[in-house]
Amino acid sequence: MSHLLTLIKKELRELLTPATVLPIVLLALLFASMGGLTGSLEESVAAEPEIAIVNLDEGGNYSALVLDVAGQLNATVVFYGNQSGDVDDAIAKVKDEGAMAVLVIGSEHSASIEKGGHGSITVYWNMKGTGLMSSISTTPVELLLAVVERETTHALIQSLIEDGELDERDPRNITAPISYSSNTLLGDIVMEDIRPEQVSSFMMTQNFLMPLLIMIVIVMLGGIIISSMGQEKENKTLETLLTLPVNRTTIVSGKLLGSAIVGLLFAGIYMLGMSYYMEGLTATAPVDLGEYGLELSTLDLAIVGLMTALAILCALGICMIFGAFAKNYKAAQSLTIPISFLAVIPFFVVLFADFKSLPALVQAVLFIIPFTHPMIAMDNLMMGHMDLVYSGIAYLVLFTLATIMVTVRLYKSDILLTGLGTTLKSGPLGKLLRLR
Repeated sequence: MSHLLTLIKKELRELLTPATVLPIVLLALLFASMGGLTGSLEESVAAEPEIAIVNLDEGGNYSALVLDVAGQLNATVVFYGNQSGDVDDAIAKVKDEGAMAVLVIGSEHSASIEKGGHGSITVYWNMKGTGLMSSISTTPVELLLAVVERETTHALIQSLIEDGELDERDPRNITAPISYSSNTLLGDIVMEDIRPEQVSSFMMTQNFLMPLLIMIVIVMLGGIIISSMGQEKENKTLETLLTLPVNRTTIVSGKLLGSAIVGLLFAGIYMLGMSYYMEGLTATAPVDLGEYGLELSTLDLAIVGLMTALAILCALGICMIFGAFAKNYKAAQSLTIPISFLAVIPFFVVLFADFKSLPALVQAVLFIIPFTHPMIAMDNLMMGHMDLVYSGIAYLVLFTLATIMVTVRLYKSDILLTGLGTTLKSGPLGKLLRLR
């Protein structure tokens, strides 16, 4: 029996290594975070409408019905006006309050329905970001408009029955008595006859390329660099390199620059392939945001390229620090997991949500991760969020310098040759443990 327990313990020690446990833990954390996003999505769908109303049909029977439905659904009306000049005030109020939309009831709304035509309601949707979840907040208002149309249809049919005019009306104007037009508010831009989901779809095709590119290059390059350092230790080539009469800073610089060239080469190849792929998607896009000034200039593209190069240098610095603690090739495999996870987290968050719309704590965590900044660069440049662009560049430069300094210190120490465990045993902590 004791032999069996010994064998079981041996197998557990060999199987429950960081390389096997960390992926499961990180995957569980990723699913937990996605569950949190799904939960917030369901909450936004079930939320009560927050709207502003400009009623240009004051006193009309069917415009009053809109207000009644809003009351029945417990809608929060952040602004109410009845003059055409109130539209701009309503839009400003909705932006300040973070409400969902502005409903402008046309001046002939009730009269047109009573004459057998269509009523008119113009909706200004307040788009709070460019992520996939940015248009989800339209659902409560969509529900309100659907109830308004249903109640308007019931009231119209009842009125026609009482007046004996039911047979004289066009059935299509009875079942669909209201004509809606949608405008989207994005920052200071008003996009006429465009819905939020159209903007989200277009922006996703524009902003999907860079986050995916950064994630793929960092994951691939991280694995290559850390595994290479593990092989160098295993084959004893690193020891030979460190014994040569070459400055350690020169060794670090050579490794970083050589790896950076490979990383930029990979990035260029992926960029070329993905650009053809994205051209096919944008060719059939429902809206061209370039008409509203949402496009990148040559300078903007240069800034994106600079941030991408800095992010690759940051990744290389982290990989070289992690690789310094890899005793062999097998141990190096487990050290590639943290760098991959750091690239995957901002990719999924940025894909589904706009950075500016995230809670302050989440923004702070993402800001600390260097790979976030090139992923959100294109969106920030188009939206004019230059504070995030400049602060991101400054942070990437400081992060790169910090990782280079740490790497140089590691290369000047004995950790690369003796390993972290030996260094700790010979240090103060090791002495303290031996005394005990």
